[in-house]
Amino acid sequence: MRRAVVKEWYGGSCEAVEQYIAHFNKIIDENVEADKAAEVFSLKPKAIIVPHAGWMYSGFTANFAYRIASNTKPKRVVVIGPSHRFPINGISTTLEESYETPCGLLPIDREFAKSLIENFGVQNLEEVHQEHSTEVQMPFIYHYFGPIPVVELIYGNYSPEKLKDIIEYAIEDGSLVVISTDLSHYYDIKTANVLDYNCLEAVQNLDLQALDKCEACGKIGVSAMIIAASELGLTPFIVDYRTSADVSGDESQVVGYMSAIFI
Repeated sequence: MRRAVVKEWYGGSCEAVEQYIAHFNKIIDENVEADKAAEVFSLKPKAIIVPHAGWMYSGFTANFAYRIASNTKPKRVVVIGPSHRFPINGISTTLEESYETPCGLLPIDREFAKSLIENFGVQNLEEVHQEHSTEVQMPFIYHYFGPIPVVELIYGNYSPEKLKDIIEYAIEDGSLVVISTDLSHYYDIKTANVLDYNCLEAVQNLDLQALDKCEACGKIGVSAMIIAASELGLTPFIVDYRTSADVSGDESQVVGYMSAIFI
């Protein structure tokens, strides 16, 4: 079983997870007009981009995309995130039996993971699978989809063109793809907004050139998703953008968060 390593980032208990999500949804329900909400939450994304900081800061932004995605019935959820703790050349998947969340276990789709190893040269480096960029997604997945099969992919130095092949393969096989990334880190709020706008523009317009001026720890994943969306004919929508200053009030050093869906 793949055990959690940053439980405190999302509360650590099932009760805390459910309280967080209820709070996020209460804000949505109180601030999104009913007719617009009905339209938004009827969308059926094939993929989403979500942040991966502690839920106190980025949880609302991530939850918005997951709530929309819960309208779908995927065969599995494929979670793709950058490695922060271990340097890695390439991309790795885990072949453990299950993934721990506070509210229950998510079975790992080992057969699909093995197909990625066989067909795309994905590695199986179990030691790198202690990664918060993917872990903080798992409680959302359990809440909105129940014990659905998951596949975890963690990359380091890797080609977006190779990753887009995996994304397309996953989507065409009925998976929901989750791309995990935060945006700019530790700039003042004005600088962060300028840098982050480049990321939002790149995603909204499927524009790789605009992405050149984007700072994001998961930029490889975002690049790959843009290429895949273009080739698959998917339409992107920015769901939410904010920074850590929305919670902390500190505008001197912020981190940017974006969520987007692809339908």
